[in-house]
Amino acid sequence: MVALVTCDRDGDIAVITVNNPPVNALAARVRQELVEAVDAADRDEAVRAIIITGAGRAFSAGADITEFGKPEESPRLSAALRRVEDCTKPVIAALGGTALGGGLELALGAHYRIGSPSCSVGLPEVQLGLLPGAGGTQRLLRLTGVPAALDMTTSGRVVPAAEALALGILDRISQGDVLPEALAYAREIADSADRPRRTGETAIGADGADAARAAIADARTKLERSAKGLYAPFRIVDCIEFALSNSLDDGLAYESQAFLDCVMTPQSQGLIHAFFSERASATVPEAKNGKPRNVSEIGIVGGGTMGAGISVAALDAGYRVTMVERDREGVNRGIAGVANIYDRLVTRNRMTAEAKEDALSRFHASQDYESLSGADLIIEAVFEQMDVKKQVFEKLDKVAKPGAVLASNTSFMDIDEIASVTSRPSDVLGLHFFSPANIMKLLEIVIPSAPNEDAVATAFAFAKATRKVPVRAGNADGFIGNRILEVYGLAAAYMVEDGADPYELDQVIVDFGYPLGIFAMYDLAGLDIGWANRQRLAPTRPASERYVDFMDKICEKGRFGQKTGRGVYLYPDGARKGVPDPEVLELVETERKRKGIVPRHFEAGEIRRRYFAAMINEGMKVLEEGIALKPSDIDVVAVHGYGFPRYRGGPMKYADMYGLARVLADLREFSKEDAHYWRPADLLLTLVEDGLTLESLNQMD
Repeated sequence: MVALVTCDRDGDIAVITVNNPPVNALAARVRQELVEAVDAADRDEAVRAIIITGAGRAFSAGADITEFGKPEESPRLSAALRRVEDCTKPVIAALGGTALGGGLELALGAHYRIGSPSCSVGLPEVQLGLLPGAGGTQRLLRLTGVPAALDMTTSGRVVPAAEALALGILDRISQGDVLPEALAYAREIADSADRPRRTGETAIGADGADAARAAIADARTKLERSAKGLYAPFRIVDCIEFALSNSLDDGLAYESQAFLDCVMTPQSQGLIHAFFSERASATVPEAKNGKPRNVSEIGIVGGGTMGAGISVAALDAGYRVTMVERDREGVNRGIAGVANIYDRLVTRNRMTAEAKEDALSRFHASQDYESLSGADLIIEAVFEQMDVKKQVFEKLDKVAKPGAVLASNTSFMDIDEIASVTSRPSDVLGLHFFSPANIMKLLEIVIPSAPNEDAVATAFAFAKATRKVPVRAGNADGFIGNRILEVYGLAAAYMVEDGADPYELDQVIVDFGYPLGIFAMYDLAGLDIGWANRQRLAPTRPASERYVDFMDKICEKGRFGQKTGRGVYLYPDGARKGVPDPEVLELVETERKRKGIVPRHFEAGEIRRRYFAAMINEGMKVLEEGIALKPSDIDVVAVHGYGFPRYRGGPMKYADMYGLARVLADLREFSKEDAHYWRPADLLLTLVEDGLTLESLNQMD
């Protein structure tokens, strides 16, 4: 068995190296071998100091994610770190790369820390609904003080080397490779130190207890706004507050119990599910079997909001980008759109002026489709109208080089029909970006009926390069996200027509954890988009389907949402947050009377049950039809594209936690009033009958 931890000697210095690629995760065997190596070096009379470092680009990225949800094997990480801290010889952590989570906790357990200029540190456990459980909350603040410790642990942000030095996390930054300078530092310490310096012996907060407690109170106030519905951030604050008036040993025990409390919460289960789902979404048959083609130049057709956002996403990834518009006015608009995005980033100090100029130096805009002849991947981002898109692809087919991948940014249209006008339909696919495309992480990759696997692999490689979270979607109207949105949007519309207040309904959704309600979301996207889609689908709408008119009536009045200053909500003086509008309530009431509907009151609980039963049931049908490969893919789409609260994992995870039998019972109750709309999916019936969960389908992947 190959050792995961090695111990070498450089004269009188022992160098312990964690070598568990790719990120030196602190798995059970790593912890065991680490303790054994520290024990041996501590006993060796010829050793005067010990260095702990990591092989490769990471010191350690923390816990082994394959151990999540399982009982921690001995030695526990906290025990291993206590052994490091209790070593009778100076222990120096040499950080040549990232030290995250348990990796930083290991470094904090050492007596001294030196990092390379490119190293970074952080405690991101809060992003999984957890807190640092091996001393992170207790040891960090004894180095940084309370405000910095609160900031790092409740946000999970990663801190670069220079800031880590300023905060006191690092004692030194090397000028070059970290290990040679760590060896010199270790000898310097061994020559001068009477005994190892332990983190727990340093003072808590140079500004005093009053300032520390004020920082804690301020943190709680801010978290009430930013972490509503979450548990772990508040427990982190509790741990830091406890450290102010208790010993390190007592603080470690308190933190350990708080960690176990977090593990048991639904929020942690949801966040861990989301974490694994995002990593699983990129594993698809075509991308696994295909070989990505070389991509260095991206073509964009369309200089509107989406075209500009996609261009920036590609430029940020280092690609050369050529944008094509139909006339000089469009070209100028596209250039301005890209430049404006970068100008805002520079103004907000999120980008340097030099970086902006570098990006724009790789950007070119033209009216000539021939300028796309060198592009390796061309993305169409024009108006959502089939004949317009077909015209674009006919032109692209004539100018694009052999092997170029052609993609449509359509949000619901048939990719096979678009591809049918080309001589290379297997190289045509959908890349459904979400607006703003340079910020939103989700990218639905829509697969044609007979795809070229290399083309699909190229699309997934492009998603990785642009830091998107890709999800494979089958070629069906609306794909995954918009297909499901259409159905639960109907549930909301039905409730409003039957008596629910649209603004109260939105508040129920926000209280569940969404950033905004569905009607506010429609306003943000533009009500005319949904109106046009309803008109497009009207000829094929089943006669048995109930149709709600009030959203059409709103559009007929020219109310298209934020961009027109009024939609379902009013946006006075260009406000971004809408306010309820009595005119809309009157319009809805008029429609109720026209249809003879006697309005009734909907309690918040019933609104939630109907809204999510519709969402979950349609998700089941999407799985049945193979539009989504697995339930977790639907969760990724919902979280990253539609605002589903991440800490709840996604609608499919929520369904498992709510109980599939309860979902089925809700559907059967509601189907008494509308058997067509509320028909339970066959997959749901099967899973309930067999006593299975949706998670069992994820495990089959």
